[in-house]
Amino acid sequence: MNRKSFELKFCFLFVSIAFAFFLGLPLANLAYKSLQTGSGTGLGNYAAILTDDAFLTAFRNSFAISALEAAITTAAAFILAYGLHLTRIPGKIEEGLQLVVMMPMFLPSITYGFAVIYSFGKQGLITKLVGEQLFPIYGFWGLLISFIVYTLPPAFLVLYNAFFYIDKNFITVSKIMGDSPLRTLWMTSVRPLLGSLMAAFILSFFLSFTDFGIPVSIGGEYNMIAVELYMKMMGALPDFERGSVIAMAMLVPSVISVMLLRYMEKFNFRYNKISRYEVQRSFMRDGAFGLFFAAVALLFVSVFAIMFIVPFVKSWPYQPVFTLDTLKRVLSDNSLVDVYVNSLMVAGITAVAGTVLCYAAAMVNARSDLNKYCKIIMDVIAMVTNTVPGMVLGVAFISIFSGTPLQSTFAILIIANILHFFTTPYLMIKSSLSKMNESWETTGLLMGDTWLKTVIKVVIPNSRATICQMLSYFFVNAMVTISAIVFLAGARTMVITTKIKELQYFEKFDAVFVLSLLIFFTNVVAKTFFDKLAEQEEIPLYKKIKNLFKAKEKIKNGKEQELQ
Repeated sequence: MNRKSFELKFCFLFVSIAFAFFLGLPLANLAYKSLQTGSGTGLGNYAAILTDDAFLTAFRNSFAISALEAAITTAAAFILAYGLHLTRIPGKIEEGLQLVVMMPMFLPSITYGFAVIYSFGKQGLITKLVGEQLFPIYGFWGLLISFIVYTLPPAFLVLYNAFFYIDKNFITVSKIMGDSPLRTLWMTSVRPLLGSLMAAFILSFFLSFTDFGIPVSIGGEYNMIAVELYMKMMGALPDFERGSVIAMAMLVPSVISVMLLRYMEKFNFRYNKISRYEVQRSFMRDGAFGLFFAAVALLFVSVFAIMFIVPFVKSWPYQPVFTLDTLKRVLSDNSLVDVYVNSLMVAGITAVAGTVLCYAAAMVNARSDLNKYCKIIMDVIAMVTNTVPGMVLGVAFISIFSGTPLQSTFAILIIANILHFFTTPYLMIKSSLSKMNESWETTGLLMGDTWLKTVIKVVIPNSRATICQMLSYFFVNAMVTISAIVFLAGARTMVITTKIKELQYFEKFDAVFVLSLLIFFTNVVAKTFFDKLAEQEEIPLYKKIKNLFKAKEKIKNGKEQELQ
């Protein structure tokens, strides 16, 4: 066995065993727990849950509002993406819109509900500006608005990026052939993006169906399945067996979603080339899209503007006088500072460890000569991870690791975060590694370097931009997540999002917004840092390593010339 084969097999075994132990085993245990009844093993819990009015109502509510929200979000995301690609909107407006739309991705979902309350409630900012409350905030309408704001950014990114790979010259061809505007739209923009549109829809549906933060803050009497699961597991009378059944039920839409996504891939178009297309000015068209952009931006600003106001006034809405006392009072609480430090530590370790694990798995798939079954296993791991909602993962962890040394530790939070967010970074780096020159490792071996040294010296530096994106993805998501860790954080391992959940119970909303701002600015700084790092032509360490590599190559070449 050569060195390369040994190291890649070690990577394969490590990733496989890690996921078998921390994902396969907990899920299997969860399924087993769901079958446990007072009289032994059977389907009694399933029968009880499926006839439980509270569960059926929660499931129906979750499905209905998620489907409606996903339809609205996908349509809005398509209009935004279409408008940015096929109109003559000024570049500054385009940049500003993207900035506003991306802002929610840096905030925990639990904050959205509080922001809607403080904006559209009876004493809310928007209510005061317009003179009356626009809609009931607790229940259906508050959930719908919050879910749209929550899921629009990722849906928009999916469709905006997909538009880059459409040959827009077909628009000109369609017009020359005399097609109606609707047929032109269908044939040149909608039809080629059916796969991406379905992906955006499923992504939006999945995020809202499984989210815990928004329903717990603004759901009211409109019960959602995520809240029902939380009450079963953490209520006054915990019922782990029936809670396990609800968790298993939440897996069904996830599995169906992944199957639909794989099916819809066949509808994606493959163009031989992507032609440049000069968009002509149109006052009516550009004006209409400009109004839509303004409406979306206004919605986002209306929801989140209050978050930047409450921490800087004496008492909202009764004493809206500018002061830093609220900010100082909240930040002087050592317990909140400790929670913030905990979050930074968990997010940082999650980013580094998660990136290393994804990189190892992707190397097995994209840069190894291991058999195809090993590579399939890596893809299956990513697919399975993608189907497990955060709350289900948390329930699975608490059901198997309670009473063990892992219970209520930072380690369990980090592991949960890595598993929860594994899929996207894995696909990122797998794509990058697949596109690199396949002969680099072989060249390194011929020069006398080990496979690992070549990877460190050549492969990793050439994938630096993707690595930075992976680090950013893990860090930001670890800072904002709550669904995956709400069951796992203890008193000493509390992070900001779980602290916000606690502050909600005591109605300390000024502290909620201060912590939300901390998360927001931390994520903005982290994202900016990783983006700048990715843009650097050379990082000092890489430069040193590359110079050493070149020096070694020159020495070898000199020796070969002497021999000749």
